[in-house]
Amino acid sequence: MRPLLLIFVVVPILEMWLLITVGREIGTLPTIGLVLLTAVVGLALLRRQGLSTVMRAQQKMQAGELPAREMVEGIFLAVGGALLLTPGFFTDALGFACLIPGLRQLLLGRILKHVVVIRPGFDPYGAPGQQHQRHGDRDVIEGDYSREKGHPNGKDKNDPGQSG
Repeated sequence: MRPLLLIFVVVPILEMWLLITVGREIGTLPTIGLVLLTAVVGLALLRRQGLSTVMRAQQKMQAGELPAREMVEGIFLAVGGALLLTPGFFTDALGFACLIPGLRQLLLGRILKHVVVIRPGFDPYGAPGQQHQRHGDRDVIEGDYSREKGHPNGKDKNDPGQSG
């Protein structure tokens, strides 16, 4: 509940305060111009960074690698673009933090430290090569099964799904 409170109540109040304060210092029209300028510059930066990220993702996919980092960067770019289109200086600052490569890499590094990618055949809880995964407090082991005809739990001639 608190993050939603922060997003939907505190951020708009902060934005209004910043817009009023800046407008009082430099005037109404320059403030509006500054908000529009940050949106235009942000969209240009978004386009450039987005194309760069797409190109890197395509290169990784052609090399047979998973472009995980580029996918997360794409999310950051989308969020940054949305923040830059939102009128205000605080959201613009957050949007530019998502779009500027050095700041984005710093944020990504901190976030990706907490993300674990499990590849097929990799078991973080056991020996390598086993098909074993943990889902919460349950162990899931991959396997195949089949029912044998005549077995008590298998299909027989009285089963409507069986032709016979």
